[in-house]
Amino acid sequence: MPSDPMPVNPRIHPNPTSIVIDKGAKPTVPLVPRNSSIPSDKGDVMGNNQPPFQQSLPPFRSLTRTPKRRSCCCRVICCILSLLLVFLLVIGILVLVFFLVFHPKVPNYSVDRLRITDFRLNLDLSLYARFNVRVTAKNPNKKIGIYYDKGGKMSVWYMKTRLCQGSFPAFYQGPLNTTATDVSLSGQNQYGKTLMQALQQQQQTGNIPLELKVDQPVSIRVQGIKLGKVRFLVNCKLTVDSLNSNNAISIKASNCNIRVKL
Repeated sequence: MPSDPMPVNPRIHPNPTSIVIDKGAKPTVPLVPRNSSIPSDKGDVMGNNQPPFQQSLPPFRSLTRTPKRRSCCCRVICCILSLLLVFLLVIGILVLVFFLVFHPKVPNYSVDRLRITDFRLNLDLSLYARFNVRVTAKNPNKKIGIYYDKGGKMSVWYMKTRLCQGSFPAFYQGPLNTTATDVSLSGQNQYGKTLMQALQQQQQTGNIPLELKVDQPVSIRVQGIKLGKVRFLVNCKLTVDSLNSNNAISIKASNCNIRVKL
């Protein structure tokens, strides 16, 4: 008996009990419930619903006070700078008004006479000098008086070497006043022999350069009010013909400059 022929495309019906799993699909239900406390091989991973790294963090400290402190310091610094700026602005305005109203001018100085009463070489080869200088000061201001306070110094120099020194007298010079002052100077230099030789060689030319310096503290008087102190720094370049004692010394050239130091 001939056998039945086999079908060309047989159909395979799936088993109703088989499960097809798609590896690309995401599960919609977690395998382990989130609120469960199932232990694992490495410990309680999901216990108390807290990540494990939060347990090793140090306690949190509040830093809310630091910005307040910084803001207070900034406010104090800003207030100080503002007050300083206002103070400088007021001072500048007062100085500007003073210059516009009173037109202050520095005095004029001149060396009218120079006399040497003693100029000799001692036994210890030190040089002793004694000068007498007459200085004339002219106050060109119409509304400003000048107080020449105590502590003023005058000195005579030759080639950056001080020959003698004395005190400038204290007095008051009113507006548009001219005052002549005689000052006695004396001094001793230990390098007398070398200095004397240099002066003798210079004296042969008939032109001996000298320098007269004055450092004088003064106070300004305006409308009967005595203001703060300043310093007059006077520098006079002189050229004389000789340095012989008890002889008339001719001043060939004289040029005085003044600088005000606050």
